[in-house]
Amino acid sequence: MSQVEKSPSQVGIIMGSQSDLKIMAAAADILEQLNIPFDLTIVSAHRTPHRMFEYAEAARKKGLKVIIAGAGGAAHLPGMVASLTTLPVIGVPIKSSNSIDGWDSVLSILQMPNGVPVATVALNGAGNAGLLAAQILGTNNAVVADALEKYRTTQREKVMRSVEQLHRGDIDVD
Repeated sequence: MSQVEKSPSQVGIIMGSQSDLKIMAAAADILEQLNIPFDLTIVSAHRTPHRMFEYAEAARKKGLKVIIAGAGGAAHLPGMVASLTTLPVIGVPIKSSNSIDGWDSVLSILQMPNGVPVATVALNGAGNAGLLAAQILGTNNAVVADALEKYRTTQREKVMRSVEQLHRGDIDVD
């Protein structure tokens, strides 16, 4: 995973701990495919609260337009970051080792109080978070919108190839 470095980062990808990287890498992969510059770092709401405050408060000045925040367990990172910035925040609930099947993370991110919205994707759904960030950027960036159209076309073509393979009997069902 190499970060796109053509221009200043437009998306910040943050996570509560290094163990979240295996999930959050999917957001980075999508952004790379779409040539959207991003930064990726660890910001813990509970273990490094001052770092979290500094990151969220400086995000707009750094040029970020969207923040993707992944967290497991109590999953306070997305909501706390959203409370400190007016940038859109996309929360990725992560099923962690101390999680209650991931439900604690889902509900912590999903059930934000009025006035502090966080867009929430599925449990471990960092890839969709990357796509949602791109869609947000694509509302006023034709290059990103075109890249998303090409991505969707590729996805559709992949499914249609699978349909053809199935009809030809080229797919084994075990």
